[in-house]
Amino acid sequence: MKRIWDISPAVDNNAAVFPGDTAYSQKLHFTLDANCPVNVHSITLSPHTGAHADAPMHYAAGGVAVGALDLAPYLGICRVIHCIAVGPLIQPEHIAHALENLPPRVLIRTTNIARQDWNNFTAFAAETISLLATHGAILVGIDTPSVDPATSQGLPSHHTLLQHDLRVLENLVLDAVDAGDYELIALPLKLMQADASPVRAILREL
Repeated sequence: MKRIWDISPAVDNNAAVFPGDTAYSQKLHFTLDANCPVNVHSITLSPHTGAHADAPMHYAAGGVAVGALDLAPYLGICRVIHCIAVGPLIQPEHIAHALENLPPRVLIRTTNIARQDWNNFTAFAAETISLLATHGAILVGIDTPSVDPATSQGLPSHHTLLQHDLRVLENLVLDAVDAGDYELIALPLKLMQADASPVRAILREL
């Protein structure tokens, strides 16, 4: 059996979200007891909770919702590139060594221990996303909360994704993943009015 790496953080009351965004909460709606045969919970959460896929709707007026996106970018061969402790932005020179025969999906590991923390995380330089696009990338992912810094108002990396029609995964956990090529499976839910969707992201050995 092929080895599987679960690259999704836990989703529970401790899951971090952007300051002011909707925190995860859960309560019993139906309770298993003598009068009811099942437990059924209701949950409230931001679609950006845990590992998630942003849709163009998130950063572009009139952008497509996540449920209408083609699933192909979220399933297939990917390359994990280590850019550990490179500073606030992943620059083109940080990935230059890993671009030969690049698969269409690229995940960047920026730290030894991934944290869903909006303070002092590594994001993408927009030029790096453009470079990946010129090498045939259709999806990029990162083990931090966002491809742009927390303080960014212009969101240049998000808009570069839009310019090149790339898909994105954020909040991955790549702590146990060596640099190299894998099969990625990280399908968003078919949420037809949402700007993002949680995913259960995994890697499988080739």
